[in-house]
Amino acid sequence: MFKHVNKMLGSFALLVIVSNVSYAADPEIPSLNADEGRIGEVRRVVDESEFKVCADPDNMPYSNSKQEGFEDRIAEVLAKDLGKKLTYTYAYYRQGFFRNTINAMRCDIIMSTSSDNDALRTTKPYYRSGHVFIYKKDSGYHITDWDSPDLKKALIGVVGQSPATIPMDAHGLIANARPYRMQRDLNLPPSFLVDDLIKGDIDVAVVWGPIGGYFAKQSKVPLEVVMVPEYENENAKGKEFWNISIGVRKKDKARMEMIEGALERNKDKINQILDDYGIPHVPVVEGDSVMKAYRQGSKHSQQTRGDAIPKTE
Repeated sequence: MFKHVNKMLGSFALLVIVSNVSYAADPEIPSLNADEGRIGEVRRVVDESEFKVCADPDNMPYSNSKQEGFEDRIAEVLAKDLGKKLTYTYAYYRQGFFRNTINAMRCDIIMSTSSDNDALRTTKPYYRSGHVFIYKKDSGYHITDWDSPDLKKALIGVVGQSPATIPMDAHGLIANARPYRMQRDLNLPPSFLVDDLIKGDIDVAVVWGPIGGYFAKQSKVPLEVVMVPEYENENAKGKEFWNISIGVRKKDKARMEMIEGALERNKDKINQILDDYGIPHVPVVEGDSVMKAYRQGSKHSQQTRGDAIPKTE
């Protein structure tokens, strides 16, 4: 479910795997030097005239190498506000991404992570989203929560071992599930789960809101998008909503404060971008913490560490 997003194989790019991170060999995408930052090798010196973002080159609606994602748009707004040049370092967001990008000094900013991610220093949350139910408008379904009768007869696409499987199990819906891999199949685009819904392979998709909302808005088949009710109070392992922040290196307190100022000054522009992309968002909940699930022994404890934001389901 989390930010472990890869590049499609095929004609677009050859992938080279180094230290558990996928690097692009496509000539249009700047590749990372696998030796950069090692002992005896050149290490990038931070240029404070840059707003240098660590990003995935093929993970819409968040980012891509053409800078068409909503995070790309938000980065443009912030860079302009701060009078800085917007630049990128691209790598496919898999295990080791932080280690090999922001922590290797190749870039300085992670555009979204959970607000209490202990691997980074994070800004105050700038939006909050949750999981969604998606189904075809002409299906006749009316789904508002896990007890909706239409779910009992539907084939439900859901990312295996994601938080949404907790309330599904509690409501006797696991037998209806078609599970998808937590780490995206390299042969599939980020829209794979919504694509299967449109094709009729599943009846309902339960997916992280930004993914679901964006691809539902792009669909030529009319789709209904309904926010999944929060389940944290029943079982913290089934937490469905998350505060989202920008992350920087632990030592970069001044950079974090600078970005917070730009976020505050541009709240309306950022909310408009989210709306333009169909990203479902709700008011930020102050003090909300993903660590609650971690402390209670969730098997999804990777939510709170490292690659810590839902981005692939």
